[in-house]
Formats: sequence, C-alpha cells, structure tokens
Amino acid sequence: MRWLESTTFLGIGLFDWLFAGVTALAVFAVLLLLKRVAVRFLSRIAGKTATGADDLVLELAGRTRTLLLLVPSVFVGFLTLSAFPEVEGFLRGATVLAVLLQVALWASVAINFWVAREKRRRLEQDVTSATLIGILRFVLNVVLWSIILLLALDNLGVNVTTLVAGLGVGGIAVALAIQNILGDLLASLSIILDKPFVVGDSIGVDDFSGKVENIGLKTTRVRSVGGEQIVFANGELLKSRIRNWSRLAERRVVLAFGLPYSTPAAVVEKIPTLLRNAIEGRDRVRFERAHFKGLGPNSLDFEAVYWITTADYELFMDRQQEIGLAVLRDLEGEGVEVAAPNRVTFAEIRPQPKG
Repeated sequence: MRWLESTTFLGIGLFDWLFAGVTALAVFAVLLLLKRVAVRFLSRIAGKTATGADDLVLELAGRTRTLLLLVPSVFVGFLTLSAFPEVEGFLRGATVLAVLLQVALWASVAINFWVAREKRRRLEQDVTSATLIGILRFVLNVVLWSIILLLALDNLGVNVTTLVAGLGVGGIAVALAIQNILGDLLASLSIILDKPFVVGDSIGVDDFSGKVENIGLKTTRVRSVGGEQIVFANGELLKSRIRNWSRLAERRVVLAFGLPYSTPAAVVEKIPTLLRNAIEGRDRVRFERAHFKGLGPNSLDFEAVYWITTADYELFMDRQQEIGLAVLRDLEGEGVEVAAPNRVTFAEIRPQPKG
C-alpha cells in the first residue's frame, strides 16, 4: 500500500490511478447490469401483457450501446483525479456527445415504435393512411437528428446561431420556391390524421361528387358519378366544403304537395291522418309530422316530414317511391287530384352520431 502511495505516474500516485480505474469500472458495471436486468425482466413479461409500454422499454434497453455507456463511466472515474484539465474537458465533451447520441437512438426507437403501432391500427381502417403515415416518421426523424446535430455542434464550440440563421434564410428561399408542393404535402398529412374522408367514401366537393379512389402526397383522385376521374390538389381540397355522403346516419325527406281549392273541408281534414298512415309502420322509416300547411297561391298546401334511418341510397329511393304511391292511391280513394306541385322532394343530412 505504501508502495502504491509513493509511486507516481504523470505526477499522480498509482493508488489514485487505481481508484479512478475501479470507480470507472464500477460505474460501467452498474450500467451494464441495469441494462441486462431490464432486458431479461421485460422479455419475460412483454408477451404476457397487452400494453405496449413494456415492449417499448424493452426496445429502448436493446438499443442502449455499450460503448456509449463506457464513455461517461471513464469520465466519472477521471473526475476523482482532479488533474489534467484539458483531458477532463475532452472527456466531458465526449460524454455529452455520447449522451446526446444515446438519447437520439432512444427517441428514434420511440418514434419508430409509435409509427409501427399506428400503422398496424390504421391497416384495419384505411390502407392509404397506413402507407402515408411513413411520411410522418421521416419528418419526425429529420427533426430529431437535426436537433441532436445542432446540440452536438454547440457542444464542440461551433457558433450554431450563425449556422441556424444561414439555414433559416436558405430554408425560406426553398420553401417559397416549393410552397405549393409543401402545402399539398402538409394537406395530405392533415387528411391522413384528421380523416375527413378515407378511400372508398362518397364525397361532394363544390359541384363535383364521386367516390374517393386514392389519397396521394399531392393529389386526391375521385371517380365521379359520371364515370370520369376528378383530380383535386390536396391543399385546394381542404379549402373547400366537403360533404361526406358515406357518413350519413339518416336522411330527412319533406313530402309537399297541394290540392285544388275545390277540395271539401272534410277531405282536407282527413289528409294529415292519411299521410301518417301512409308513412308509419314501414321498415327503416320514422314519421315526424304531417300538416295542412296553409292556403297557397294556387292550392291547399300540405307537408309531411319523415326520416329514412339508413345511409343506403337505394333503400332511400325505394321508401320514397312506396310512400309517394301510397299517398296517391289514398288521395284517389278520396276522389281528389293533386294540384301542380309547389316543390320537389329533397333530402337533408344528419351528422353521424359519435358512439
């Protein structure tokens, strides 16, 4: 022991060197032990739980690099010597870089893990959004590694303020040159995440309507009811009012007609009940009201309102036909004829209820 204390190397006793080495090895061993314990423990429970948190931690532990654990361990051991400021500064910088790199690896794993889970979930609903969500992973990774690079350069003494300012000016110039493309790209991400419509939905945009065939990075393609394909730029599409017919829950129908002024009052009194009987009791139909609306310019006006409780357009038209024919037969049975119509039947939309 006295020999260790009296012998020096580079002006420092061998005992101090030995203590620094033991400290570094102890810290390194503890970090390795924590990593292995975490991997073994989580490997046992990962398959037994439905949550993804343990799977994520297991992947994070697996991406922990041994070399990146060694650098801070050496730095901690060297701190016990209290000598060689230049070497200490070098090790401090190397430790910061190692920590930044390890944090970047962990963050990258977390991003990839989240994107993979989100992609699997979206595959069951919308294949297009599942494919395009990979764009979000690319963007997040670019942002992550850009931040890590700037922090690393700042730690090395590089003036990142000037660098960021230069990149900012260049970025503005590039953004102005491709602003339309970037706008459509961001709009596609908005469509994917917010999902105002998905592939297969029937939508209406301004005076156009049809079924969505494809949602791309720049455009969305819709097959119109006339058969032609309509191509919308994603940015312009989101600026328009979009009607998603596929998310109808119910369709409201207004049945309006008029009878001649020569119709007897006793018959006029029967018409609301006649309308109710023609509407009620039919499958997927809900009666709302039926009234003698008033004295029109050329006729006695009546109005009935009912709901078709399905989004099926064919069934919607079938029920309107059945009810219209039933009303005509009943009116014929009362010996009256329908006057010139005041307006045509139309449908309104009730939003899809959120369950």
